Amino acid sequence: MDVVPDADVEAVEAVDGAFLTQGAVGEGMSIQRFEIEPGEGVPEHDHPHEQIGVIAAGTLTFLVDGEERVVGPDDTYVIPGGEPHAAENRTDEPVVGFDIFSPPRANPDWQE
Repeated sequence: MDVVPDADVEAVEAVDGAFLTQGAVGEGMSIQRFEIEPGEGVPEHDHPHEQIGVIAAGTLTFLVDGEERVVGPDDTYVIPGGEPHAAENRTDEPVVGFDIFSPPRANPDWQE
């Protein structure tokens, strides 16, 4: 079993106000923690990885195929691989969540 202590991993500011932390990476999946500051977001992007996530705190608005989907604390979601998506924190509180990627998204290029 591998353990990745949170204290040993540095967050990367992928885009203004969006911080991503690479967690454990296995053979079939990986996990990352994210924090998005109030009024900030992640621009539309896509990747081949299926993405399943959970919001731990705050509320995040996803934009997918011209539709807005609001996801709050303890809500889970799935984004198929290759599907363009964006996310915005339209609140006054930070959003914290976790994303699991399959296949693993080890050492991602945060600017993709």
